Amino acid sequence: MAWGVLLLVWMTSTVSAWSDVIGLANKHPLSESQVGELLLGELRCAACHGVQHKNLLDRSAPDLADVGSRIAPDYLKRYLLSPTEAHPGSAMPDLLVTLPETKRAEVAESLTHFLIAQSANRFVPSESPSNDTETGKELFHTVGCVVCHAPRDETSSETKYQGVVELTHLPFKYSQKSLSEFLFQPLRVRSSGRMPDMKLTQAESRALAGFLLGEQQGKQLPLQPQQERVDMGRKYFTELNCAACHPVAGIAARPPNASLRTADLNRGCLSNSSTNSPRFQLTEPQVKAIRAALKLDEHVDSDQVQVAKTLTAFNCIACHIRDDFGGVVEDRNPYFQTSEKNLGEDGRIPPPLTLLGAKLQPAWLKKVLFDGESIRPYMATRMPQYGEPNLRHLPDLVARLDHLPIVELKIPNPESRTKEERDQEKVLRTAGRELLGQQGLYCIACHNFNGKPAPVNKGMDLMTSYQRLQPTWFNNFVRNPGQYRPRIVMPLSWPGGVAAHEKILDGNTEMQIQAIWYYLSLGTSAADPPGIRRVDTQLSVTEATRVYRGRSSVAGFRGIAVGFPDRLSYAFNAETGSLTAIWLGDFIRVDRGGQGSGGFNPSGQVIPLAQDVSFLAMADPTAPWPLRPVMSKEAPANPNPLYPKNLGYQFKGYAMDDASIPTFIYRCGTVEIEDRSIAQVSDEKQVLIRTLHFNSPEKQTLWLRALTGEIVEESKQVYKSGKLRLTIPLLTTQMRLLSEESKSSELLLKIELPQGPSKLTFTYEPLK
Repeated sequence: MAWGVLLLVWMTSTVSAWSDVIGLANKHPLSESQVGELLLGELRCAACHGVQHKNLLDRSAPDLADVGSRIAPDYLKRYLLSPTEAHPGSAMPDLLVTLPETKRAEVAESLTHFLIAQSANRFVPSESPSNDTETGKELFHTVGCVVCHAPRDETSSETKYQGVVELTHLPFKYSQKSLSEFLFQPLRVRSSGRMPDMKLTQAESRALAGFLLGEQQGKQLPLQPQQERVDMGRKYFTELNCAACHPVAGIAARPPNASLRTADLNRGCLSNSSTNSPRFQLTEPQVKAIRAALKLDEHVDSDQVQVAKTLTAFNCIACHIRDDFGGVVEDRNPYFQTSEKNLGEDGRIPPPLTLLGAKLQPAWLKKVLFDGESIRPYMATRMPQYGEPNLRHLPDLVARLDHLPIVELKIPNPESRTKEERDQEKVLRTAGRELLGQQGLYCIACHNFNGKPAPVNKGMDLMTSYQRLQPTWFNNFVRNPGQYRPRIVMPLSWPGGVAAHEKILDGNTEMQIQAIWYYLSLGTSAADPPGIRRVDTQLSVTEATRVYRGRSSVAGFRGIAVGFPDRLSYAFNAETGSLTAIWLGDFIRVDRGGQGSGGFNPSGQVIPLAQDVSFLAMADPTAPWPLRPVMSKEAPANPNPLYPKNLGYQFKGYAMDDASIPTFIYRCGTVEIEDRSIAQVSDEKQVLIRTLHFNSPEKQTLWLRALTGEIVEESKQVYKSGKLRLTIPLLTTQMRLLSEESKSSELLLKIELPQGPSKLTFTYEPLK
């Protein structure tokens, strides 16, 4: 069964008995039998049956050593009586179903007395609710809790979400103190890591506990164990073989009974009507998956399957993509937030795990998995800690699986005995610093450097790169960032392998990348690249064209401002491939203060143009032009993050000529487009000449949305809108009314492209 079909069956099942394996409710790649093997491990079937362990991920049961201090006695009794009624989705089977109904309550009561008696401390009910629930609410909805649990509405009630672990039982189960202690160190009680450590401080744990418990807490009365019931509880604990999952001093677990491989798979635990075996309340798809797993011949999972099972069991796929599975689902997308909105999706969505073993240095991967290492302070979602015993196999697996063709980036020795190597070191050191700086690739515009904040976007510190990344990955990534992170705002600095800055190291791409890698290897001894400490807010254009990247109201999150010495400037939105503003006079002002700083605003009187995608292969010319999604403070998440991509647009970077004039390179469908604009002064007029070079693999039609607003047709090739006059080539045009009230229209141009290269030229004249 394909994963999509299996997922649909899982999500539409009427019984949510096993929502704890929430990774199975996400886009996972496991076959039916592999799902069954995963369930065999999550249900701990091997604790009572002779199931082969080779392909099972071990999931330990909670530690009961001090359960009497953590859990309210009344809830503990109700849970033992019927786990799935007390906590829907619990992994604990109903053990008392094998007993006469009249005896179940007595057994649950005795077990409660026994378990409480094992605890050195007693449960203390909450005296008063937390007074910091707003902080708890924010934490719950931002740090990552909602990828496994349902978000809460304005009344703090759980919203209806499929594939989550319900938390409605918490007020009846915990006190403020016991829940906050659990949230602070969950792996002490649940060492299997399915409830990970979210790296909460003690204050955060208290605030989150207060929010989850709310003001209406359940019945939480202390209980003084009675010796007679304690003794009976010990007897029942032994008879029910609870020690098979929960070790208790002095009670030995029974050896596993007959193998399930020879058992009747229509009876026992796999039957929801059996009264002779523990009952899990499994859904029919779950039962089928387990049966399929048990019918397999003995085998050992491949590395690929082991990785897939691990990422599914721990629900890593709720935040991360690996290959063609996993990823943030649409209804959870708004809960992934960032303090650096300029970084776009890359600033709030956790990175892909595709080629993880080829990307990170093994030591750094272990730091991330086991030591809580983090380099994205702007990302609200936290990397959970699952515990080293649970994931210690993962680094070796991805190292064996993930490979890229080896590229050697040599590190010269400044103290080498050979003059040639010492000279090479000086050249690379100088070039690396220049490339990172504002007159080079300006990497420090969006990346902190050695702990110093970037002047534009506060992205991850470049100084972590050499420790974190494998050189082959670094080489591949900087050449084409979008291949590895499709939504990244980082531009192409070597489009098509060609250096954008030809004057540095003679434009040798390999040498430039090696120079940057070497410079990053210097660590704290590396001098600051030019521009890292720049504080000017007014940027001017002097003798050469100037390019500046940053967020802007006139050019979106991926705005690029281009200023010419002739005091004419324009803005380009790289997110949509559109020329979005033109102005005369001074260049731009840069906002460097506050959170999310670094945006630019034109210093002159701006003539705005539309920021929607400019080019489209329209199947129906009468259809409305697709407009870009609009975000606001109240709705900060992009409702359609794939808007440009779904319309065939892909930005591929830009190249600079000797005069520092950029040519933007992008694609619309199968058409490659190079977009270059220059300023000209003639007859006392300042105009922008925009030349578009097309390269199409076949004859086809593109539409260009050239103007919007109140448009006046002055001739077949000249149109005026506000303070802008546009001269177009001789093309078929279509003027469409957008609003009768405002008399707003849009000018569409039909471009009939031949096979191969072609070009068109447009003239934009700002009117004074």
